[in-house]
Amino acid sequence: MGGVELRTGRLVLRAWREEDLGPWAEMNADPEIRRHLGELLSRAESDATVARMREEFAARGYGWWAVESRETGEFLGRAGLDRVGEGLPYGGVDVGWRLKRDAWGYGYATEAGRACLEFGFGVLGLSEIVASTTVRNLRSQAVMRRLGMTRDPADDFEDPSAPEGPLKACVLHRMRRERWEALRSNLAESIEIR
Repeated sequence: MGGVELRTGRLVLRAWREEDLGPWAEMNADPEIRRHLGELLSRAESDATVARMREEFAARGYGWWAVESRETGEFLGRAGLDRVGEGLPYGGVDVGWRLKRDAWGYGYATEAGRACLEFGFGVLGLSEIVASTTVRNLRSQAVMRRLGMTRDPADDFEDPSAPEGPLKACVLHRMRRERWEALRSNLAESIEIR
């Protein structure tokens, strides 16, 4: 996996470990966590996502990190950068996060998202990073705004892979490198890349 690790004040974004498989599977079987993502996953399906994330990270040098608490070492979820999927009306690299329910509301998603943006712009040299979610996923949209990402309603789209219903209508937020550089100069927290 290249061993790239990101550290923030409270979090470590690191390579996936075998002991992450159980808590990750619990997250993928939680209807509230999956509400804006689609069907629940079986343990085998969940384990397969970790195998795929590991392979993609090794091949590209970036992808989805496991997120843990620096203080306790507890697995909190995932965050990272991913190539935009085929068939979507936009391209590039997408930033995202998914946390356990008991980790919601503490600013962890924003903190992890900032680390991912720093890696994407500072290490990968990307000119733009995007983020998308369903229209109804207001919590995730709030994280995008806190990161300083902007939305143009003209970019909103329907996910061609989603069935008709609440997962179809999506919003897109963007962050350009120039905006990130201006915003990051005001951030108090430092991000360490190892």
